[in-house]
Amino acid sequence: MKRSQQLCSALILAGAASAASAAVYNNGTSPAVFTVSLTLQANCTIGASALAFGSYGVLGSAINQQTTVQVTCTNTTPYNVGLDAGGVSGSTVAARLMAGTTAGNTSTTVGFQLYQDAGHGTIWGNTQGTDTVAGTGSGSAQSINVYGQVPAQATPKPDTYQTTVTATVYF
Repeated sequence: MKRSQQLCSALILAGAASAASAAVYNNGTSPAVFTVSLTLQANCTIGASALAFGSYGVLGSAINQQTTVQVTCTNTTPYNVGLDAGGVSGSTVAARLMAGTTAGNTSTTVGFQLYQDAGHGTIWGNTQGTDTVAGTGSGSAQSINVYGQVPAQATPKPDTYQTTVTATVYF
């Protein structure tokens, strides 16, 4: 017990010694001013959530689903968001395709489309000023709806049909 009291006393004295070394001066002052800066440049990032149409049998009527893309741009930065045709051979913005994923069925396709509006009136493409969605950054994430539709069409054989669409933010 005596040893711990001695250790405690030594620590208190060491703390007092360092506090004592901080002297107080009264002879005057001399200030220096320095600049702190940060340069923010216009910038944007984009993320996207998957679009799943679900599981169906015959494609006798349109199937509608939606997803979102998330755009984060510096405040006041104008931007456009474009969606490409997808990765399936023969797919175009005007006629997007999903392809079968089972061996021997990868050339079989199902048509679908991506729209800017819930009424499916405006196709969402990748040409700025023509078929992209414009916005202005707020400095926070902004969600933009993507409306997808698989129209009624001849039903191919059972499989999982898919493609990969690239969303691009232009700023």
